[in-house]
Amino acid sequence: MPVIYAKGDRTIWIVVLLLTLLSVLAVYTSTGTLAYAKQGGDTEHYLIKHTVLVLSGLFLMYITHLANYKIFSRIGQLAIWVAAPLLIITLMGGEINDASRWLTVPIINASFQTSDLAKLALIMYIARLLSRKQEQIKEFKGAFLPLLLPIFVTCGLILPANFSTAALLFLTSMVLLFIGRVNIKYILALAGVGVIAFALFILVALNFDLPGRIGTWKARIENFSSEKTEGNYQSEQAKIAIANGGLIGMGPGKSEQRNFLPHPYSDFIFAIILEEGGILLGSFVVLLYLILFLRVIRMIKYSPQSFATFLAVGCTLMLLFQAFINMAVAVNLFPVTGQALPLVSMGGTSIWFTSISIGIILCVSRFCLKDGGKEEADEIA
Repeated sequence: MPVIYAKGDRTIWIVVLLLTLLSVLAVYTSTGTLAYAKQGGDTEHYLIKHTVLVLSGLFLMYITHLANYKIFSRIGQLAIWVAAPLLIITLMGGEINDASRWLTVPIINASFQTSDLAKLALIMYIARLLSRKQEQIKEFKGAFLPLLLPIFVTCGLILPANFSTAALLFLTSMVLLFIGRVNIKYILALAGVGVIAFALFILVALNFDLPGRIGTWKARIENFSSEKTEGNYQSEQAKIAIANGGLIGMGPGKSEQRNFLPHPYSDFIFAIILEEGGILLGSFVVLLYLILFLRVIRMIKYSPQSFATFLAVGCTLMLLFQAFINMAVAVNLFPVTGQALPLVSMGGTSIWFTSISIGIILCVSRFCLKDGGKEEADEIA
């Protein structure tokens, strides 16, 4: 069976294309209310805008996957130093929806979420450190502390504006440390500290009136733990959408809850998918993300270097954790977090960074196919 090495893992490409096609359709059907509110009823406006972003993301993905994966080691080293100052600047201003998460890109006047850059930068940097410190990986001072510092700084700077992103990035980092053979007792101790700190945070947040985003987190935790419908408007509307969808859904463009559900094109787009496509389409979306994960796990058996392995796994875990948190929120298994569904939700620069992450995974897959030998490459493809 002939294999085209330059295109990487074809199954991953198919998963990406299916998700992006679903994204265009789902965003188009869920932005009607937004179009009437902000564009005078021009429902094609957001379709065109989103399609352009998706196509530009696919272009970035293609360009990224043509690179030599080793270049991302150097890029990660530089990007981590760029991301930290940008996060600090973001905390000092640039609020959208009462959240200090954004900067405005000059000239093109586009909103830029600095945490998207920081996530990718940290994953690349951790992969670099893990691969370079394998000989001393069990040491506390030689390996664990140098790895811990960038994780704490990056997650700490994201935390005040975006708790869920900081938590997901911290979780991804801990899993990467485990895969990288860092001493398990250090990881468990750190996880224990994190659990205790989180418990104390919830205790303080629920008993005291605190300013800023902490008040928002408190309200979300209280609403999720409460059985009352008051304050749970988003979750209640999502439940109605899921109930309307049933097994096979109401059909494309026939969603009713898109007119009532806040942010049906981003945070709650999975609820719209379930309403219009039913449990069958929703299960298919979950399956696509699982296929992506399984392909990466199978692919890294032929990884040429440890850095390539850590890089591909880190990018994959971050995307998958984000996807399953978004879907868990939509079906009311998790408090509202504001996490988008990767490759599906409408967005701006977040689509580009997601595409670059997938491009990195495909880039690594090229070298796994190429260096794994013809027999192994045929098996993967």
